[in-house]
Amino acid sequence: MPPSNGPTDRQNRHGFDETKSPIAAAVGKFVPQSVVRRCLSVTVETDREAYERGDPVELTVTIANSLPLPVEVETETRRLWGWTVDGELDASDERVYVGDATGTLTFRAKERKVLSTTWDGRFKRVGGVGDDGRTRWVEPEPGVHEIGAFVPVPGANPSDSVEIRIER
Repeated sequence: MPPSNGPTDRQNRHGFDETKSPIAAAVGKFVPQSVVRRCLSVTVETDREAYERGDPVELTVTIANSLPLPVEVETETRRLWGWTVDGELDASDERVYVGDATGTLTFRAKERKVLSTTWDGRFKRVGGVGDDGRTRWVEPEPGVHEIGAFVPVPGANPSDSVEIRIER
């Protein structure tokens, strides 16, 4: 079998295990989405508390199902989870078209999904009229910045955030 540079055969493009469970699908239909959403939790951690300007920040996001049974949760968009820096999705001011399609996260009983991503330590700024239309990457100002993670479900999104300090 040829080597793969992307997700494993069992993982989708979001890094989630794609093993489908017929039991989860069947049982999940009987659990109201409002209950499933309340039983999801999100935590976000970084590899350090302080960084130099431009240092990469390693993020670990954990999404957990606290129910003792398998469930499926419907997301508002195809994006199954996301991360922010100071409230900016993917540390960018770029407008993102998400469309009308929804997504689904499947969990086994009490399952925790652990994901990793890296913020390169810069904000993406999409050029406007005064910037000659050029996109640029800007290092954050020194000080405290908030890193967040969420699951986009209707109502209050399960989310978490942590503060980091950018020095010099």
